Amino acid sequence: MFYLSAVTALWALSFSLIGVYLSGHVDSYFAVLTRIVLAGALFLPFLRLAGLPRKFIAGLIVTGAFQFGITYVCLYRSFEYLTVPEVLLFTIFTPLYVSLFNDIIERRFSLPGLVCTGIAVAGAAVIRYDEISNDYITGFLILQLANLTFATGQVGYAQLIRHFKPASPPWRSFALFFAGALMVVLPAYLLFGDAGKLPSTPVQWGVLGWLGLVASGLGFYFWNLGAVKVDGGTLGIMNNALIPAGLIINVLIWNRDADLIRLTAGGGIIVASLYINHRWNRALRK
Repeated sequence: MFYLSAVTALWALSFSLIGVYLSGHVDSYFAVLTRIVLAGALFLPFLRLAGLPRKFIAGLIVTGAFQFGITYVCLYRSFEYLTVPEVLLFTIFTPLYVSLFNDIIERRFSLPGLVCTGIAVAGAAVIRYDEISNDYITGFLILQLANLTFATGQVGYAQLIRHFKPASPPWRSFALFFAGALMVVLPAYLLFGDAGKLPSTPVQWGVLGWLGLVASGLGFYFWNLGAVKVDGGTLGIMNNALIPAGLIINVLIWNRDADLIRLTAGGGIIVASLYINHRWNRALRK
């Protein structure tokens, strides 16, 4: 839970940074490509393939392609159609996908996870339901693809680690995760990128550096590390903790108005869903 909570705060800040400094100013494909290259460079010196099963290596590459590559190409594209609050709103479905994919892979039906994830979705909707722009349908569909691939990647990584139980620590192989993302994003940039919209200010380069090394490099590593340590229901619920965290950061850093009553009510519902999920699963284990 600690890893997931810490990364939630990092990613909440990232949403605001993307919306304020990059969206509409820097080519989205170049922004994602830069993040992947920097994050991969952080882990590449530690890469050791000896002793790793080929299926595990392939699975880790595919996981990165889904969880980072496809997800972030779609996420950045969605900012062209949606505002930051709308992006936050449309991510509320990710926990449902996480819970469902986890149940499908484990060939079981987890009522606590599904119900409590649904409660968390309701809490997120309380916080972030607002007026929707005319381009919301296109943005919504793009973001749902991002939600699906992000959920698939999270569950896939956790299942890989639990199934293969690699002897080496995760940081010895995590560069493969970013290699998979690079296989998706590099061709996308070469085909669709706009060389005329590269970063032009030190602030934009600084934001990309922070997003690549911290939010992406350390963020994805510790998020996936946390995903292995919790059940599917808790992982799904934590995906929606991003919404109140994002709004709190907007209030504290960007000085933007937020409906504190809705923030408190929705945040309370999300916290309650975590508590219910914990107690429910504990009761079932007795």
